[in-house]
Amino acid sequence: MEQAEDFLAESEALAAILTGLEDSDYERQTQFKGWTINDVLVHLHFWNRAADLSLTDPEKFKQVLGALMGALASGSLRDHENTKVTERGGDLLSAWQDVYRDMGLRWSKLDPKTRVEWAGPSMSVRSSMTARQMETWAHGQEIFDLLGQQREDADRIRNIVVLGVNTFGWTFKVRGKEVPETMPHLSLTLPSGAIAEYGEAGQENGISGPAVEFAQVVTQTRNIADTSLSVVGPVATEWMENAQCFAGPPETPPAPGSRFRKTA
Repeated sequence: MEQAEDFLAESEALAAILTGLEDSDYERQTQFKGWTINDVLVHLHFWNRAADLSLTDPEKFKQVLGALMGALASGSLRDHENTKVTERGGDLLSAWQDVYRDMGLRWSKLDPKTRVEWAGPSMSVRSSMTARQMETWAHGQEIFDLLGQQREDADRIRNIVVLGVNTFGWTFKVRGKEVPETMPHLSLTLPSGAIAEYGEAGQENGISGPAVEFAQVVTQTRNIADTSLSVVGPVATEWMENAQCFAGPPETPPAPGSRFRKTA
């Protein structure tokens, strides 16, 4: 399953810029809600383990999910994650690496259509891996920004683009709005230079530009105003101003200029 290999590669790309940091560096705050590097890795590690349980031990996963829902209802999800993942700094880096490397190898051998339970409806393991890659890439962005590192993206970004395309309607539904009949046409340039197109061509609504920047907008790691994307038409504009490819309540995208790569 290619998506598992992409998840592994995405995780390794993030781990590469963390290797060699001092434990004190993990307490540096990112531009995402004041989360520290420790907070980011705790979050990724917790949910990687939860995703793996959905495959290896569905009954145990249901128990974990029940506790999660309780923490979510009480507004203590971050505290819950922190109690379940106790490593910090270099120890956390190692624990996270051990799990994602093991998952990447095992999951790559699965039938992509295999179903697993999740917080909402069940999903395919291919969708589960895409979600894990998306989370790793999106939360990795705040660490790359904090450390002033330029990420060398690859065409595996296509998985996140597809997730953005598939959640076009969700962006409107989660805000209680009517979903437009037609998704805007997308013409996006992948890191290799290849063009990825989605939606019907020849309409008044369209988005074009770098695939990486489209992924940044749908994962809310950049405001549309801070990208070079060309956005034409009212539907395309509203989508890009509110795009949200992840589950949960409606989230407000970062303000213009608030998320950026710092000077190393």
